[in-house]
Amino acid sequence: MTPNAMMAELAAALAEDAATLALLHDSELTPSVLAELKEVDFPTNLGLFPAGEASLGSFEMMRGAVASLPEIPDAALVDELAADFAAIYLTGSFGASPCESYWLSDDHLVCQDAMFDLRKLYAEHGLAVPDWRKRPDDHLVFQLQFLAGRLNAAASRDDWRSIAGFLDFHLLRWLPDFAGRVADRCNMMFYAALALLTEAWLQQLRDLIDDHLGEPRLSREEIEASLGSQREAEPVAVPIAFMPGAAGPSW
Repeated sequence: MTPNAMMAELAAALAEDAATLALLHDSELTPSVLAELKEVDFPTNLGLFPAGEASLGSFEMMRGAVASLPEIPDAALVDELAADFAAIYLTGSFGASPCESYWLSDDHLVCQDAMFDLRKLYAEHGLAVPDWRKRPDDHLVFQLQFLAGRLNAAASRDDWRSIAGFLDFHLLRWLPDFAGRVADRCNMMFYAALALLTEAWLQQLRDLIDDHLGEPRLSREEIEASLGSQREAEPVAVPIAFMPGAAGPSW
């Protein structure tokens, strides 16, 4: 197998991982989903395996959470998981928003710069979220789905650089804070493990790209300085009226 073919195969496996993680963050867990996770011994079915103490710890935590699930989940367990899901993704009662803007704005507001930055990025690839009022563009699920798509399309070093930039300037700027808050406040080990595993998987993906390209990751200070320069260079935005029903292509 040629190096290009090997990278294409790896990219497809990584895309499947990202899509799986997006699915688990997307909606409440059903008995059938729980049964499937147990059947495939999640997360051992992931294409990107843990390396390093932090990644291995989150991996084993997730594996333990899945292994502890009963063969036939009862209604009480499903309800407990649903309560955690609602507190994280719907009501915000854990103070752990799955939206980037919340973590990067001074007053923890949603629908801020990050949402519009990602809307522009999605549009460049012919994508638009179905309804930003229900789920903003900078929501974790949309970012993971976008990542899966970019991984599936990765065919050149520039493609991998683009993915690295997406991780550096978006997901990895805020996901560690989100994962830590969820792990501290949720009631079920499943969602604590899922949050930590997602962050560890993304960090490991970024290291993998670093190794592949032979180019060092930007430091946090370099990322913030670059973003500051971009903001200063941007023209002042002119408010536009929202037109109901106007939408571009979506996922």
